[in-house]
Amino acid sequence: MISRVTSRELAAHTGRTVTVAGWVHRVRALGNLTFVIIRDRHGLIQAVAEGRNGDLDAIANESVVLITGEVAREERAPSGAELRLQDFRVIAPADPALPFELNKKDLNTGLDLLLDHRVLSLRHPKTHAVFTVQAELLAAFRDFLRGREFTEVCTPKIVASGTEGGSELFPVRYFERQAYLAQSPQFYKQMMVGAGYERVFEVGHVYRAEEHNTSRHINEFTSLDLEMGFIDSEEDVMDLEVELLTEVFRRVAERCPSELELLEAQAPVAAAPPRLPLAEVQSILAKEYGKESPPEGLDPEGERLICEHVARSGGGEMVFVTRWPVAKRPVYTHPEPADPTLTRSFDLLFRGLEITTGGQRIHLYDQLVRNMVAFGLNPAAFENYLEVFRFGMPPHGGLAIGLERLTARLLGLNNLREASLFPRDRTRLTP
Repeated sequence: MISRVTSRELAAHTGRTVTVAGWVHRVRALGNLTFVIIRDRHGLIQAVAEGRNGDLDAIANESVVLITGEVAREERAPSGAELRLQDFRVIAPADPALPFELNKKDLNTGLDLLLDHRVLSLRHPKTHAVFTVQAELLAAFRDFLRGREFTEVCTPKIVASGTEGGSELFPVRYFERQAYLAQSPQFYKQMMVGAGYERVFEVGHVYRAEEHNTSRHINEFTSLDLEMGFIDSEEDVMDLEVELLTEVFRRVAERCPSELELLEAQAPVAAAPPRLPLAEVQSILAKEYGKESPPEGLDPEGERLICEHVARSGGGEMVFVTRWPVAKRPVYTHPEPADPTLTRSFDLLFRGLEITTGGQRIHLYDQLVRNMVAFGLNPAAFENYLEVFRFGMPPHGGLAIGLERLTARLLGLNNLREASLFPRDRTRLTP
């Protein structure tokens, strides 16, 4: 491995001769000095050479180089120190005909072009920062749940049938049979609770064959799923999510301050979101905004407006919307005993966008079978799923958080694709 110092470590080596490596971000001549800005995984390094150097001037941006020199304190330099250049070597020259400029403060070009050349756009400091933050979100999610005695599981992504309905499934040829890409690990999470693990979580891709092509949707995304047994109601799941997100946002603020500053983003201040029944939300939208909602839910404008209302009322940047109608929830959702037309379920809206769906699940075998029949499903087709309910399933519930949606809302990104490394949507299958 090449022995080198990173941009994060540079200032600690003041007075020493070190080697740095990375991509050429910019070469700039100023009077009798030539400045070479190198970019590595942590940030930028400034190297300076006295005198005009034709070899340095000829290096194309994005070439991979090794530079050796003495480290000197320089508060104006990106790392708080700079390298007084003694030697440099081009490891891999770059084609100077870049599809867009990477050394500007912002990538001032269309999203489609950026995604067509995704690997290059990922080099930009702001784009790089997005996925540094996303990695911390993932790490905090895992750490929190492991600390609460949740077991991480990995469930199949090739399945025989859907969990959320059959109209949004990607078919797969599985030898002589028809199979599908998994819409959700929901059935497997519940089966693991019933298998005695009680508390499980998964970080995994899910697939939705949705025809729409909007800034809010992609067809392959990362779902942060959890399921927990021995709950009293969906309130227990919401309580856990508040604690989870409080810790996740605290971790990001603590460990990614430079990325948040670069992206001009701020993690929310920890606060317990209000919990409003859907009917109350629809009433607020009608009275305060003259907004008529869809009969059994909220449209994107409704999500944005209710978040605006809650924030203006001092309730913070998130809101739980509860008591969704049976018709708008999956077959396994527990009905509300006081009103069987409603469910013990919720969505969590964050800065105008739904990022979580969750709730209590049906745990009694006979009730679940009756619900399947009421939904027009054949229980025989779900025999493997239903087996665990026949032999004793505790009251349980869980949730799923869309990682890309959480990232996009946290960082103020306009399009979900900006929070996906290599997005898959209605028209994009590459790179």
